[in-house]
Amino acid sequence: MSRLQNDTFLRALLRQPTDYTPVWLMRQAGRYLPEYCETRKRAGSFLQLCKSPAMACEVTLQPLARYDLDAAILFSDILTVPDAMGLGLYFAEGEGPRFERPLRDEWEIRNLAVPDPHAELQYVMDAVAEIRSALDGSVPLIGFSGSPWTLACYMVEGGSSDDYRKVKTLAYSRPDLMHHILGVTADAVVAYLNAQIEAGAQAVMVFDSWGGVLSEAAYREFSLRYLERVNAGLIREREGRRVPSIVFTKGGGLWLERIAAIGYDAVGLDWTMDIGRARQLVGDRVALQGNLDPNILFAPPDVVADEARRVLDSYGPHAGHVFNLGHGISQFTPPDHVEVLVDTVHQHSRLIRQGA
Repeated sequence: MSRLQNDTFLRALLRQPTDYTPVWLMRQAGRYLPEYCETRKRAGSFLQLCKSPAMACEVTLQPLARYDLDAAILFSDILTVPDAMGLGLYFAEGEGPRFERPLRDEWEIRNLAVPDPHAELQYVMDAVAEIRSALDGSVPLIGFSGSPWTLACYMVEGGSSDDYRKVKTLAYSRPDLMHHILGVTADAVVAYLNAQIEAGAQAVMVFDSWGGVLSEAAYREFSLRYLERVNAGLIREREGRRVPSIVFTKGGGLWLERIAAIGYDAVGLDWTMDIGRARQLVGDRVALQGNLDPNILFAPPDVVADEARRVLDSYGPHAGHVFNLGHGISQFTPPDHVEVLVDTVHQHSRLIRQGA
């Protein structure tokens, strides 16, 4: 493996001093880039794009060719894990991801098993290895997975949901079955992330996209305890350096202190919480990642720059900040506005540190 030329992102996750605030964007390889749309069209479908290591590598690198980003993130989908469990993932036009065999009956739930990441998910590991080789040490590569709760939402609902009625009904009426799903899924996520680390991922992130739909008590029981279980099982060191872990619960700002206490190196924030206040609450226990509202990128470039500076000023000159959006970038985002954002983050954060 090539020596890492830019490790600013990894050092920030470990709350070490950096010359500037590193930046990457959730969903940075996506439909807002015309080159991505061309590659996806060539692939024939989103799932085929994910399952082709060469094409996954191609789209992973596309935003790095345009922007001065400090990390690459594996191009894949969080639903590869339940797909490998035999639920039959497919993407319906205009409907998003669906499962042919969602978990409905007790026998289906009891039969759920941890897939071998080197069998059903080897295409992901091949993509990680190919991307890592193509990066040639330029920036670190992030691996990722959905959280046990978020994956369970899709597995029980059969797809996206407006009210999470099926999965919440199961959680409240048959918590034993819900915990069985979550336990098996947590073990699957650990195996999946560790396989990515072994294949070359230098940091990992767990997306708890739907944790925020739960009450506080239910969040602790059905999401937080399994996030902690995942982190406890992760490989901590590879290639002579620590492999940092990031957790992101969308809508989880109310539980920030609890989330910061479960062992991850960094906590992602959505845009609903002031990042300066968040830092006051957690101190230097964890790094913080975030947290610009993605819709700000539709505003004029000078507004984009102002809002980026606002986030940086709120966090201050302290170590431990990775700049990101508060959720994934929209497919309708003007690509030129992203360049303004990335350049502003680098320039302004250098000024903040020089003035500290």
